[in-house]
Amino acid sequence: MDLGYEAVDLDHHYYESLDAFTRHLDPAFAQRGVQVVTAGRRTRILVGGRVCNFVPNPTFDPIIVPGCIELLFRGEVPEGVDPRSLMQVEPLRAEYQDRDARVRSIADQHLSAVVMLPTLECGIEEALKDDVPATMATLSAFNRWIEEDWGWAYQDRIFSTACLSLADPEAALAELDSLIERGVRIVHIRPAPVPAGDGRSRSLGHPSHDPVWARLEQAGIPVAFHLADSGYNTFATMWGGDERFEGYNPNASVLGKVVVADRAIHDTIASLVVDGVFWRFPGLRVASIENGSDWVALLAKRLKKQANQTPWAFQDDGLETIRRNVWVTPYYEEDLEALAELIGVERIVFGSDFPHGEGLAEPTDFAKELTGFGADDVHRIMRDNGLELLGLPAA
Repeated sequence: MDLGYEAVDLDHHYYESLDAFTRHLDPAFAQRGVQVVTAGRRTRILVGGRVCNFVPNPTFDPIIVPGCIELLFRGEVPEGVDPRSLMQVEPLRAEYQDRDARVRSIADQHLSAVVMLPTLECGIEEALKDDVPATMATLSAFNRWIEEDWGWAYQDRIFSTACLSLADPEAALAELDSLIERGVRIVHIRPAPVPAGDGRSRSLGHPSHDPVWARLEQAGIPVAFHLADSGYNTFATMWGGDERFEGYNPNASVLGKVVVADRAIHDTIASLVVDGVFWRFPGLRVASIENGSDWVALLAKRLKKQANQTPWAFQDDGLETIRRNVWVTPYYEEDLEALAELIGVERIVFGSDFPHGEGLAEPTDFAKELTGFGADDVHRIMRDNGLELLGLPAA
């Protein structure tokens, strides 16, 4: 869809090369981090010595066709059609792993800039949560791969997210300092409790993480909380569901999907609000990406009720804090006008999830969902808000 201007897409993905986690990995962690194993014609990923099926085929060849299961996510599968039949695959395209090819693709899609996010990495941290040193070493190596293959601001069109774990607070700050020196413009933090070793975990709002939040605020670098394996299958198993998340598993527990849903992002933003991160660092900017937006109203309602019950625990009004510090990329099938009424159109950003199957085959088709908005607000959602989040000029 040609809008008459180039849009800014906050949710684009690459498909990692097989050496993405190993190319720069400290050899001391070779057996504890990510390993690529090929047996016959099948390639598998081992993480911490266990098979990881977060992505069924880590070669990404063949790969799912962009947008082919859009109807499934809209809930509009025609009567009599098996939803599983919507899945289509094709050979891996060059632009999924080559940044120059991707720049050309972005221009063809009428986009001026995109935030580039991982695919396989979104399942790696959960698989390593019990080995904090291996987590930190693996993500540091992965960031070197991102920088080498994609760059942090390649041709001012591709803004890649660095991946940061807070599991080791001192190592996290050192990694962040290094990333800032190397020119990173946005970081990704998993929307999940922070692993603390020995089966324990911490809130994202724990004081030990304050140096990282402070540095991000000082540097003006926003945080992306993108949908990932947040470990919430633990709740699914309580109801007889699957212990581990497996991508595109047709036999996955349906009840487990309902139980988990958007709980991780709800709890992530709740931890930042309730534990006072946004009060201590009011300039910190975060974006919820590919988590939908239905959770926002529910969280606002719960925060208001809790603040009424325990006012001494809140320094700020919860909804006003969200309106100030949180940008949201809604799913295309959601009530976008209701979201704008709740948090303001200034905090809605467009994300297509290209080239994933559940995303949009043509990213700017997202604008077709904005029929209830005026031209200025559409321009805000499709372009200006993304530029503001990235700290880029609107011109």
